[in-house]
Amino acid sequence: MATNEHSGSPGASGTDSGVAARHLERLTEIGLALSSERNIDRLFEMIVDEARALTRADAGTLYIVDDAGSRLDFVILQNDTMKTRMGGTSGKAITLPPVPLSGADGSPNHANVSSHVALTGEFVNIPDVYEAEGFDFTGPRKYDQATGYRSTSMLVLPMKNHEGDIIGVLQLLNALDPETGAVTAFSEEIINLVGALASQAAVALTNTQLIRDLKRLLYSFIQSIASAIDAKSPYTKGHIDRVVKLTMSMAEAVNAQDDGPFAGAHFSEDELEELKLAAWMHDVGKITTPEHVVDKSTKLQTIFDRSEMVGLRFALIEKTLESELLERLIQMASSRDSREAMRAVAEDFEARRQELRGERDFVLSCNSPGEFMDDAKIERIRAIAAKTFPLNGGQAAYLSEDEVRNLTIRKGSLTEEERKVIENHAVVTTSMLEQLPFPKRLARIPVFAGSHHEKLDGTGYPNRLKAEDLPLQARILAVADVFEALTARDRPYKQPMKLSQALKILGFMKKDKHIDPDVFDLFVNTGLHRRYAESELNPDQIDEA
Repeated sequence: MATNEHSGSPGASGTDSGVAARHLERLTEIGLALSSERNIDRLFEMIVDEARALTRADAGTLYIVDDAGSRLDFVILQNDTMKTRMGGTSGKAITLPPVPLSGADGSPNHANVSSHVALTGEFVNIPDVYEAEGFDFTGPRKYDQATGYRSTSMLVLPMKNHEGDIIGVLQLLNALDPETGAVTAFSEEIINLVGALASQAAVALTNTQLIRDLKRLLYSFIQSIASAIDAKSPYTKGHIDRVVKLTMSMAEAVNAQDDGPFAGAHFSEDELEELKLAAWMHDVGKITTPEHVVDKSTKLQTIFDRSEMVGLRFALIEKTLESELLERLIQMASSRDSREAMRAVAEDFEARRQELRGERDFVLSCNSPGEFMDDAKIERIRAIAAKTFPLNGGQAAYLSEDEVRNLTIRKGSLTEEERKVIENHAVVTTSMLEQLPFPKRLARIPVFAGSHHEKLDGTGYPNRLKAEDLPLQARILAVADVFEALTARDRPYKQPMKLSQALKILGFMKKDKHIDPDVFDLFVNTGLHRRYAESELNPDQIDEA
């Protein structure tokens, strides 16, 4: 390759000691700046900007090897003469196709200089691409023809990570003479510095990518756990997604306030991320909650709804009464009792059967969690349960003790024991999250997630925290969780609630100091409740303007 006589490893610098010292100082400054940058788009731009500044290059391109290791993707494209800045934070996407690292037959692609550098790990320094041989410069020439630009000198360097893998390629174009501004070749003296910069950039980029990938892994893991929890119950699927949506919309509304109770409150980017993760994880403790408790749609439900068993028992009792009637009638016929007497016995049986069916219907109606159980209903259930019928030579109760305990639940479908099982998820949530080594900026996730059932007056659970112990983030999450639960259209134990009724209940909770009044007022006054309703609720639920 006659035009590639400068290909190889960077050689020794020939600059004088003063210039070298200044370059070394500048390189140190660049290294510190690169290592502190966490925004990957800004980091991409910084790499090209600093490399061009060191070499006085008119243009620069940064390629990154894709995850599959099959191509080079354009991420930055700059050209001062053409006033072009694409990729990075410019907002202008690069539409150029990626550079393949292999041909259609699978052979290495050494035709393109950038792919050659990525494959070999060697730098390439070309004084004039129009006179170079061994590489395909069709792309630059077409660009020149279309724009009137003249691509001349080119320096292409690999970016290697700490394991020696090529993660990117830095391509600089048209070095400019500092005195005349004329295009000149890239000097051998500067290659060492640019090579060192490329190495520093590779380390910084690897660290940033690692942090990004770890963050993606954390989010993916958290979301997979959240999905698993939702999937445990078909009736709560989507609950966590919706709580996250509500929580973050309220947090953003807080940030937008210039006056009122939240004028001095502002969540930083890290705090927003911390709150979002807490919202994703607020129900992680439900992974230990039995499904039949989470899904309990009727009072008699355990692994299955026992109402069918109760119905069959009442049918058996009725058959028992019929058997008794037949036996009695046979006896009366044998004794030649009068027809009037037999008719009286039959009428008595029919009255008992109608009473039994009425008791059955009443018992089964009490199985619905929407049926509020007042004292009279509870006493009637207990009176029915006290009755017995003959079975297997003994006497069996109409209802078992456990059935009575469940049927006499005054409100909802859960017994006290089951409610404690449900409430325990908040304890488990905190315990699980406290075991995770969150970084300092995310350290309060367990507090926020574990406190979403606490109330300002100290009557919540699991720790009965009061207002002064509850941070704003936990208060926001609490309102989001309650509102979603009230308006959810997929719960088995209740009909989808109207928006106005949900707001009325939240209003009572505000008055009783169960939820933060300022958070609730912000939620309503900014119209967040309405926008959420239009997005997530059934049309017939939205009855409040």
